[in-house]
Amino acid sequence: MALTALVVYALFALLQHGEVMLGLIERSESNWLTLFNLCGASGFYAVVRSEASLRLSSEPSLTLPQMVFAIVSISWSYSITGPARGAVIAIMILVIMFGMFILQPRQARSLALLAVALLGAVMWWRALAAPLRYPPRVEVVHFVFTLIVLGGTSSLAIRLNKLRARLAAQKDELTDALALNRELATRDALTGLLNRRAMMELFAREHPRIVRGQGPLAVALLDIDWFKRINDSHGHGVGDAVLRRFATVLKEQLRAADALARWGGEEFLLLMPGTRLDDARMVLERLRNGVAAGDGFDAIAPGLKVTFSAGLVEVASGEPQDAAIDRADRALYRAKQSGRNRVESA
Repeated sequence: MALTALVVYALFALLQHGEVMLGLIERSESNWLTLFNLCGASGFYAVVRSEASLRLSSEPSLTLPQMVFAIVSISWSYSITGPARGAVIAIMILVIMFGMFILQPRQARSLALLAVALLGAVMWWRALAAPLRYPPRVEVVHFVFTLIVLGGTSSLAIRLNKLRARLAAQKDELTDALALNRELATRDALTGLLNRRAMMELFAREHPRIVRGQGPLAVALLDIDWFKRINDSHGHGVGDAVLRRFATVLKEQLRAADALARWGGEEFLLLMPGTRLDDARMVLERLRNGVAAGDGFDAIAPGLKVTFSAGLVEVASGEPQDAAIDRADRALYRAKQSGRNRVESA
């Protein structure tokens, strides 16, 4: 936008030179104004282009200072243009349009008032100093025209700014809604863990590494022992609290690289990238001992003890992910059949 403004000032300089050639403007007055315009516009462009404006202002395009500069330039131009000065007023519309998508309503109103006041002062001064070149009656008409044009344009700028703010708010709301939808689509509402769908997608992303021989991957299915008894004895509210606490205990002891998901009901799937079978078994034994030791479950219901059984596998090279999960499920079944509160590996 700063570059666009510089190009516009250059075009006005050419037009102004044409007016000098036609005898409408004094050459020296035109040269001074052209110097002011091009130096100022070049300065703004250099500051914005070099990103120095990022340090100078919270609004790095420097829209407000550029617009104040333009209002001063246009008022100066009006004071020297003579017969063609009426066209200068219309340029004020371009100035207000320049910032209508950035300025706050209060700033737009203030700029419009500044433009009216500055142009009005120039009209009054020129009508007193050069009444033949700037007839007072014509200046009154020009001033009323300025009020109408700038009043209407600033009102439009304010309305568009409010519309932009409303659209920005709606965009933020939509972004939040999409983030919530993504969360709901990938997280279990009760435990906050990954849900089955998200875990399958994560497994699908990890699986090619095994096929390419880029590291081991251990998979475990965990099932809370006698969970139906907990629900029957203490109620579903306690059962839900047990699931939440169980998920928290496990997450606190796992690495950031590990992924835990609620697979369904009281069953959980654990993915451990870069972990061999023996190391994964040590992790599960540590988790099992921590859960069995109590770890906060008695706070849910006095005397409540929770244990889990697990089936563990290391994904073989080229083994489909469904086959690996099925092997873990069979190992979990053996753990249940062997008395529960234990880890079986395939």
